[in-house]
Amino acid sequence: MSGFERLSAYQPYALAALRIITALLYIEHGTMKLFEFPIPQGEGGPLPPLMLVAALLEFVGGLAILVGFLTRPIAFILSGQMAVAYFMAHVPMGFYPAVNQGESAILYCFVFLFLVFAGAGAFSVDKRNA
Repeated sequence: MSGFERLSAYQPYALAALRIITALLYIEHGTMKLFEFPIPQGEGGPLPPLMLVAALLEFVGGLAILVGFLTRPIAFILSGQMAVAYFMAHVPMGFYPAVNQGESAILYCFVFLFLVFAGAGAFSVDKRNA
């Protein structure tokens, strides 16, 4: 068995690290919209309805992904949210992700899509209930 094959034993922990770090970064987008923390996102004042839905998905959905609760269905919803966000907010600014600043939306979309198929990994509520 090669050294790289031995790494397979750590796959559930690597998956958990990906899930947790992604969730922490994603939650921050929600807190910027909802609580203006660590900085405000947007123009201040009440959030428009679509932005409020996005903020709640980012905050509440991010918390669920963080603890690994209902990971697959929530990751599916968040993946869709990021696809919609990319086409609504980024594509109108240009075709290329480097130009339209949509790289993070694309990455979130595909990381969440991966979690739909891979599950939560170690250290998750889902794993405790399995």
